[in-house]
Amino acid sequence: MDLWYTEFHTPNAGLKLKVKETLFVGRSNYQTIEVLDTYEYGRVLLLDGLVMTSDRDEHIYHEMITHPALYLHPAPKNVLIIGGGDGGAVREVVKHGGVERVVLCEIDGLVIETCKKFFPRVASELNGNDRVAVVVDDGTEYMGRNISIFDILIVDSTDPIGPAEGLFKEDFYKKCLAALRPDGILVAQSESPFYNINIIKEMHRNLREAGFPVINFYIGAIPTYPSGLWSWVMASKKYDPSKDFDPARFAAHRVNAKYFTDEICRAAFMLPAFFKEAVFT
Repeated sequence: MDLWYTEFHTPNAGLKLKVKETLFVGRSNYQTIEVLDTYEYGRVLLLDGLVMTSDRDEHIYHEMITHPALYLHPAPKNVLIIGGGDGGAVREVVKHGGVERVVLCEIDGLVIETCKKFFPRVASELNGNDRVAVVVDDGTEYMGRNISIFDILIVDSTDPIGPAEGLFKEDFYKKCLAALRPDGILVAQSESPFYNINIIKEMHRNLREAGFPVINFYIGAIPTYPSGLWSWVMASKKYDPSKDFDPARFAAHRVNAKYFTDEICRAAFMLPAFFKEAVFT
């Protein structure tokens, strides 16, 4: 008998994957964690039944949530990642040699341990890298103890439900603003423009009310995420991706990437008309 995994993105649409084997099922204090081995996308990480990471397309998400800000900031040395327990964002950040310290702050330690075991390529930098510190803690509380320290702050969160709900609120963004240095940059995943445009609009409003002077959204294609079109937001105290990318930095240092290029980095900020109309008008 064939085994299939189905994730409904709306009552009428979703993702369906044929499963070879269920590799892991566990329950932490925060969520249910599962690992499936699928025919089309390899191993897939589920949190509370929703796809977070797959072998086949995880690189797109992790490259796009990290590299645009790391190329925009002229000298990023200290980076904080909130969430991101699979380790993929850490793996991409440490490709930039100028980064001296990366802190991964993940509230759920079982996610980290599960990904180390079942996604070793994704979690490859969570052990044995002197530049990386792994902290199991609430991200909001951690930031409150670290003021004006970070050049880049990456919020690699799940959807705004359960333990991640507070990571989309104005109060949280105010704490992000305080944790960043005077020219710091915040990056966060901002859901599907097709299905969650109201969430995106609310994020824009909350970031503006929190005090970020420069706010830009950008997009990329991720096949296993709802609608296949995903978005991120970049909120900066100083730098504007529409005018402050330095071509010399791209030329001097090209990361080993499967999706990200300097052309894609610039083009990603060119938003579709429906996106701009819904969020900015």
